[in-house]
Amino acid sequence: MKPVKTLLIDLDDTTYPTSVGVWPILTQRVYQYIREIVGIPENEIPEKRDRRCVEHGTTMRGLNLEYGIDVPDYLQYVHGVDLSKVIQADQNLRAELSALPQPKWIFTNASRQHANTVLELLGIADLFNGVIDVLDTDPWCKPQPEAFEIALKLAGSPEPTVTMFVDDLETNLDAARKLGLQTLRISAEEVESKHPVINALAELPAFLSKNGIN
Repeated sequence: MKPVKTLLIDLDDTTYPTSVGVWPILTQRVYQYIREIVGIPENEIPEKRDRRCVEHGTTMRGLNLEYGIDVPDYLQYVHGVDLSKVIQADQNLRAELSALPQPKWIFTNASRQHANTVLELLGIADLFNGVIDVLDTDPWCKPQPEAFEIALKLAGSPEPTVTMFVDDLETNLDAARKLGLQTLRISAEEVESKHPVINALAELPAFLSKNGIN
């Protein structure tokens, strides 16, 4: 592998462990939005939400295409929650990321507001060059290749082969690899993966050093 010159890093379940429980909180807000704003009956929500994620990449994009929802309103509604009780400052993560000289960008299917909130709570917001959110890549989102192409352009157009994409989802990593990016999966549990795996983002510097790509 070539030395990594730029890092694109996912946000949710990547910068913090899945075990902290952010996703259940956000999922509850998504269900509430679908029920109260869109008007879909409670018992139909799980199946329809899962289908939209598969077909469109995110629930938000599916709801926008099928129901014409106001995307900024949806993002504000879903992410307008207090996460300070579940996400705490991570000094170890800060120290490890601070040691990396590469430009670091958050690349997320969530909103910039949510990303900034999470990064501030973790105490690492100042370590990133910027956030590339789902509105930046509109009308695309991960894992669609067009979203990655936009993200690379916004990150200064680095060569894909010297760019590493870090995420917790295999489908997103598969898409990045097809475009020539180096990939790394985050998973606290043992998983089968076509990509290298580390348990937590704080292990990234050690992984780069061990593989001679730092």
